Amino acid sequence: MHWVVSYYRRLESLLRRRGRTREEAEDLIHETFLRVKVYLDQGKEIREPEAFLVRTALNLARDTRLHERHHLFAHKPVDELFLEDPSPGPDDILQAEQRLEQLKKTLAGVSSRVREVFFMHRIYGMTYEQIADHFDVSVSAIEKHVAKAWSVLGREVLRHDDN
Repeated sequence: MHWVVSYYRRLESLLRRRGRTREEAEDLIHETFLRVKVYLDQGKEIREPEAFLVRTALNLARDTRLHERHHLFAHKPVDELFLEDPSPGPDDILQAEQRLEQLKKTLAGVSSRVREVFFMHRIYGMTYEQIADHFDVSVSAIEKHVAKAWSVLGREVLRHDDN
């Protein structure tokens, strides 16, 4: 049962990052699990459950977006139209800031270079090649720094799972 919660959280995070509200993400995830159950009930096999769930959720999200766009141009007076602000709300911003602070605390025990490389890659979206050029080191060195950070983060996750 623990794996369902883990996948649920990953899917919710993925869909939220792609602009879905918490309620929309929840609906899409429930539909995803329902479709996967039907698929399995048909005797079919899933070799990569996480990849299968992600692809199913993203396909459903795309399909619902297309359906929403189709109805976007309904004939309504301008004063009845709703303009959606796609920027994150205060709660989302607070959660992101809290996650970033926790990430910084967890990585406090590694070298400043490892932290900097990890944040350049994960927060700022820089490629390994760009980071290697910035520090004038090999891509392999950057890969090792990122792997070190992930190792520390992975141990922290396992430590919390044990509690």
